[in-house]
Amino acid sequence: MTGRRLPRSFFRFPLTPRTRTRTRSTARYAGSLAVCASLLAGCGVLSGSDSGDDTVKVMTWAPENTRATNKPGMPAMAAAYAKWINSRGGIGGRKIQVLTCNERNDSVAVARCARRAADEGVVAVVGSYSQYGDSYLAPLEGAGIPYIGGYGVTSDELTSPVSYPVNGGQPALLAGLGRALAADCGPVTLVRPDSIAGDEMPPLFDAGLKAGGHPAATDQLAADDATEYSSASDRALRGATAEPGNKGCVVPALGDRTDNFMDSFRRARTDFPGVRTATVLGSVDQSLINATGGADGPYEGAYVTSWYPVASDPRWDSMKKIIDTEAFGDNRIDPADAGVQTTYLAYTVLKAALERIGTGEVSADTVQHTLDHGLRVGTGGLTPTLHWPDETPLAAVGFPRLANADVTVQVVRGGKLVAAKQDAAGSSTVTDTTSTLEKLDEGRL
Repeated sequence: MTGRRLPRSFFRFPLTPRTRTRTRSTARYAGSLAVCASLLAGCGVLSGSDSGDDTVKVMTWAPENTRATNKPGMPAMAAAYAKWINSRGGIGGRKIQVLTCNERNDSVAVARCARRAADEGVVAVVGSYSQYGDSYLAPLEGAGIPYIGGYGVTSDELTSPVSYPVNGGQPALLAGLGRALAADCGPVTLVRPDSIAGDEMPPLFDAGLKAGGHPAATDQLAADDATEYSSASDRALRGATAEPGNKGCVVPALGDRTDNFMDSFRRARTDFPGVRTATVLGSVDQSLINATGGADGPYEGAYVTSWYPVASDPRWDSMKKIIDTEAFGDNRIDPADAGVQTTYLAYTVLKAALERIGTGEVSADTVQHTLDHGLRVGTGGLTPTLHWPDETPLAAVGFPRLANADVTVQVVRGGKLVAAKQDAAGSSTVTDTTSTLEKLDEGRL
């Protein structure tokens, strides 16, 4: 471990439902105004209809064309979903207009996106990605705009009163991966970004390892925008092979730069004893496995945790139908990408909220009121039934909005991501990480 202190946002205990909505919003909202003078850069419209009185305006943002993580499939999936809804007459006669914004992996840029959402009067930000929660949640809280189905890359998404996550974010993925590796790994090295989001990873991963009776991992920092990782690979391998005869594990979790790391790692590992590899979905997906050699590539045999079933699971057929119908040939949209999947689920939640509102007024306030007051959203078994009570079982450890802590463990076999374990029906076995995360407090880590 590096000895770094966790960000203050990590262990954030909940306020009461009413006070937490507004108390910290005013000061943070004011601060955001100072850095958000330019509102239009990097933004666009992916609309399924012309704007008008019968149009529901939402926004989706994600980083595109950056040197670090990129998620172009998320706004593309949002546009496809809107076209699909609109081609069928909308929801209650209302069509959906999707505004998009390039988050650029930049705190100021995403704050601009959030301010534009407020100024444009969107009713929700849906299915988006950013690692700068403090920058965008402030203006969203100040404007009362719900944030539905963020990617879960920071703990802020699991604490903000305007956030409605559809998955367990990094906490569930990392805790689930640690739990899955505990029985099979000797020394473990976690290679993660030297960033605010990266600082939150080691305690989560270690919680899973410790739940399985394994010591904490070595915490190895790396740049999340490097083009090669030869020295980082050497350090990781030295740590994972420190106990002869006890096969260690190297766990790179560097987002889009995981491939760069593994390219260096593949060359470096020939000089060391064998080790296992593992990571989380978002750092590795099927397209990356294919591009790096499939069964002959560096990921063969690697464990990968995901929030959802494998992409081949028939429960994804409804999403794939939308993609085939409205975005056939759009190579930005990969049905196996966790960002695309999350955006699809987030828009499923939006659709359910609008259907509940019916012919009533649609605004940010009414959407949030609907989400807060008993709405339960089925996703065809892709997740548990989604709902967001005032407090969840994980509120005591700083995640009051985390309502779905399920993960699936996948493994690369024959170059394909398949379920590591299946139930009698052949579906991915689900692991609920709630009990592991409940131990995640300063006194027990």
